[in-house]
Amino acid sequence: MKYLWLILKLIFIVYLSYLIYFLISKYDPASPLYRPPVLIWIIDIINLYIHEAGHFFFQIFGRWIHFLGGSLFQCLVPLALIIVTWRQNLSQAYYSGFWLGESMINVSVYIRDAPFKRLPLIGKGLIHDWNWLLSGNLESAEMIADVVFITGIIICIGAVVAGIYFAFHDFRWYQEKPLPE
Repeated sequence: MKYLWLILKLIFIVYLSYLIYFLISKYDPASPLYRPPVLIWIIDIINLYIHEAGHFFFQIFGRWIHFLGGSLFQCLVPLALIIVTWRQNLSQAYYSGFWLGESMINVSVYIRDAPFKRLPLIGKGLIHDWNWLLSGNLESAEMIADVVFITGIIICIGAVVAGIYFAFHDFRWYQEKPLPE
């Protein structure tokens, strides 16, 4: 059983590594041909709801924070989950770490789109958050998006490295308990 758990964890980590490759090379939600892997699709749907909730929760802090609140909350929720997981079961925190990295990559796509407004919004006549936030400074959208994107990739890679470490760490310390008689 000990070896099975190690193999399953490593298979999942290889899948996460493939997702990093996808996020670097093929992640383009604005494209009509975009077909993400199922886990990225699920995370992006969850991120969309969290993003919209962020606008609701941050609206009391004024218009600027209200617009920033969607992207901010989209990154704060996985960060909070990392902290909770870190305190409860450190060896599982890398799942939340990968989510945080993917969320940042998702936000970077939104930032990069600010000057062009090509991404479909959830309704007609809505304001593009980052177009509004960067209005008057839209030429910096690409640089900001690059920083957020690279940070997200580094976090995803760190999560995979942590996953490998903890897979082998747990393997070394895993002790099968005898079945009760």
